[in-house]
Amino acid sequence: VQLQASGGGLVQAGGSLRLSCVASGLLFSSYAMGWFRQAPGKEREFVAAITWSGLSTSYADSVKGRFTISRDNAKNTVSLQMNSLKPEDTAVYYCAADADRYYTNNNYRGYAYWGQGTLVTVSS
Repeated sequence: VQLQASGGGLVQAGGSLRLSCVASGLLFSSYAMGWFRQAPGKEREFVAAITWSGLSTSYADSVKGRFTISRDNAKNTVSLQMNSLKPEDTAVYYCAADADRYYTNNNYRGYAYWGQGTLVTVSS
């Protein structure tokens, strides 16, 4: 199983980025998907999750209204649109797959597979 995340980079505060994660080696529609992030010296934290169908999503309070998670099962891809970025959004962002496809899990321990991470840096 591989989860390949991309789209990170350097952006000014107030700007936007779109992260993508392409999955291979698994039946993508059998998994809920999540995004987590980890800033230097901090624990990994939940950002957003989406069920297998895309009909249910959940977000951390810190990103609600600014970030949008979506998925395309035909392309084995989950995306995270990040708008109105803040310096505190700076972190390595990880995509992950959860075999409980009906549930938007905010606990990283529930995810079976992880991507390698993509760095997002927001300058003030």
